[in-house]
Amino acid sequence: MHILLTGNTTFKLANFRAGLISRLVEDGYRVTVMAPPDSYVATVRDNGCDFVPLRMSRNGVSPLNELRLLLSIFFQLRRIRPCFVFSYTIKNNIYAGLACRMLRIPFAANVTGLGPAFNRAGLFNTLIRFLYRLAFRRAAAVFFQNRDDQKIFLEGNLVPAEAVRLLPGSGVDLKRFSVEPLPSSVEETRFLLIARMLWDKGVGIFSDAAHQVRRIHPKARFQLLGPLDPDSKSGISRCEIERWVNEGRLDYLGATTDVRPAIRQAHCIVLPSYYREGTPRTLLEAAATGRPVITTDMPGCRDAVMPDISGWLVPPRDAASLANACLHFLNLTPDEQIRAGVAARRHIEDHFDEQIVIEAYLGLLDRESQEAASPR
Repeated sequence: MHILLTGNTTFKLANFRAGLISRLVEDGYRVTVMAPPDSYVATVRDNGCDFVPLRMSRNGVSPLNELRLLLSIFFQLRRIRPCFVFSYTIKNNIYAGLACRMLRIPFAANVTGLGPAFNRAGLFNTLIRFLYRLAFRRAAAVFFQNRDDQKIFLEGNLVPAEAVRLLPGSGVDLKRFSVEPLPSSVEETRFLLIARMLWDKGVGIFSDAAHQVRRIHPKARFQLLGPLDPDSKSGISRCEIERWVNEGRLDYLGATTDVRPAIRQAHCIVLPSYYREGTPRTLLEAAATGRPVITTDMPGCRDAVMPDISGWLVPPRDAASLANACLHFLNLTPDEQIRAGVAARRHIEDHFDEQIVIEAYLGLLDRESQEAASPR
């Protein structure tokens, strides 16, 4: 059985779907990854997959370029003729769904977040909803990462109810993200934000909160880890980040291929996102490592936290509330911080083990193969 996975970056498929890809290959499936090429193409091939490059802009909205992308996906799928397609991210979900519907290829989408389009009304919102409705009408399954997104799609009649499945985000490899002790230094408490440098991810809110906290606790450190994204309308410029660094608000650690060393050195992970997330991977990885979390009371983000037990929720776009949450963490004793981290790990073990996600995918493939083999 030939399985194709498609998303808007090779990096995300190679990292966030590594466990699934490994299991598919081990079980004898032929696996192809179709995505824009980046430095992770070799990793995908080393893992036993074929790779098909896809030319696309993650953030572009040019009608002509979007039509080209749809046609590119259609012709690639017609050429490859996989037995089943798994898609991730907004454009790949919509265009692969439309192409698979036309080509009668079984298809399942994973809604990893709704993006800014669902935050505001208007023509673009209406168009996106219309395309989702067309793309998902014949889907074998549509996986959601939180109940809020699932409810929006069901109430908007964007997905058939019988296709809906709820997953615990993309899951976490609990062996790779094992428990690490909190750093012993209590004088220099580190708050770490891991994300693309986007305003929607709350990076500016984090900077403002850092400025407020450091007036009271000058030894508290605030760190940013993640790539710049100049192609995004919400991208924060390097000059802006350098200004924050020069003002002494925070440190910018740049981008990395492995977030674990930075998480080990942090006491608390912060994500003040007001973006419509699925379930943020960074929060799950941090909690699996035994780190308490401060994040916004937004769909997806709130799912990764047991409020006031493993972490704290704050209103979106509210730097003062975020600063107060950081001050609250700073006022906890080391034992109280450790207890919050232990609760965070337990929450991930109970609800977000990657194996739950993998078994859901394999169960769907098993069902599809049985239906294909049964007499009509």
